[in-house]
Amino acid sequence: MIKKHYLFFFLLVAFTFTAKSQSESQFGFFGSNQKEQFVRFNLINNLIVIPLEVNGKQLSFILDTGVNKTILFSLSENDSLGLRDVKKISLQGLGKGNPMEALISTNNTLKIKDFVGENQEIYVILKDRFDVSGKMGVTVHGIIGYQLFKDAIVHINYITKRVYFYNPQFYTYDKCRKCQTFPLQFYRNKPYIDAKIQLDTVGNAQTDVKLLIDSGGSESIWLFENSKKEIQTPIKHFKGVLGEGISGTIYGKKSRIKQISIGTFKIKEPTVSFLDSTSTFFARRFRERNGSIGGNILKRFKIWVDYKNKTITLKKSGSFRGGFEYNMSGLDVVYNGKILVKEKQSSTFSDAYSSGNSETTNTKTVSIISRYAYRFKPSYKIKHVLKNSPADLAGLQVDDVIISINGIKAHQLTLKELLGKFQTGHNKRITLIVERAKVDMKFHFNLVKRI
Repeated sequence: MIKKHYLFFFLLVAFTFTAKSQSESQFGFFGSNQKEQFVRFNLINNLIVIPLEVNGKQLSFILDTGVNKTILFSLSENDSLGLRDVKKISLQGLGKGNPMEALISTNNTLKIKDFVGENQEIYVILKDRFDVSGKMGVTVHGIIGYQLFKDAIVHINYITKRVYFYNPQFYTYDKCRKCQTFPLQFYRNKPYIDAKIQLDTVGNAQTDVKLLIDSGGSESIWLFENSKKEIQTPIKHFKGVLGEGISGTIYGKKSRIKQISIGTFKIKEPTVSFLDSTSTFFARRFRERNGSIGGNILKRFKIWVDYKNKTITLKKSGSFRGGFEYNMSGLDVVYNGKILVKEKQSSTFSDAYSSGNSETTNTKTVSIISRYAYRFKPSYKIKHVLKNSPADLAGLQVDDVIISINGIKAHQLTLKELLGKFQTGHNKRITLIVERAKVDMKFHFNLVKRI
């Protein structure tokens, strides 16, 4: 009999399960005197992507404080993991769609350098409907959170792009005058912190909120509408795509709030996504929860997470005062695989001789030899077009493949660089050339600041 589990996915990587877990498994340090381990990471869309070995196979995982299960969702035919003790399950998400087939695999070995976890449980999603790799522009195989955090003190430095795992037996906190330490509350092995928000709907009043610390959410803050009577969407907002659920796209309202305060840290005018009760049905099972803090807030700090002692320590980093930009085009663009691009390479040669005077050189001929090389380059397509947005009114459509933006070939840009073109400059002119049904078409629109 296939067991049914419940999963909800939004904003790339927020999962909720009602699954029974096996007995606690542990990550351990190599050798009894091993004090620390670190790994370099890539920061993509405010998300931490780390290398992780699964049964000896090197893969890429998002490090996510907001998940209590290790999830594998992107496997190709070449990714042979030798998953062990596999059972079929069924995952049910939002909407009216059919349940999704998945697997639970136990007794796996996960490894980051000498930081090793035996007897690990992995949830395997057989069909990656969420297209996380497409949204990030690089291959991402899965998500890991609680299993890495629970047995170590974890220090995340977004500036140097390193994650340190410290052995609690040997670790002592350094004195830090500018650091602040906060208690964490846990629900289903996920960490929550108390904060205060200032909404424009209630003047200068501060509202106490309890927020999930979610390094796997790329945005700044999510707030659950009506989770408190004060938490209402500000008048100035727009509807947008927030992510993907098992049964389709999830939409919400995007806006700004005046301020969020964590202790004495005050962050001005962050962008916020407001989710209604339908979109957050599973996430609201913890009734005290009012939302989440995502990567666009967390990356402004140096962070020490101590699950065993239920604390988190924060220190401002150099990016603390950075602004909060957002996509003003109405386009949701994703990676579309690689295309073969013909590139011209020119070399210049001269046929020179000396006239007898060592200070004089005469050139008889100059030759320019052109060669062409074919290289695989990234391609990008439009996945969603927000209704009545500048791009929609200009006539752009889903599945249009972007050829160029403002005269720059799309394949010369990373996905982050391309999306960055939509995030700055109210009234900035955008010219897109796209391919639609094998025909190149040109479109113009201006970015519009709506919040």
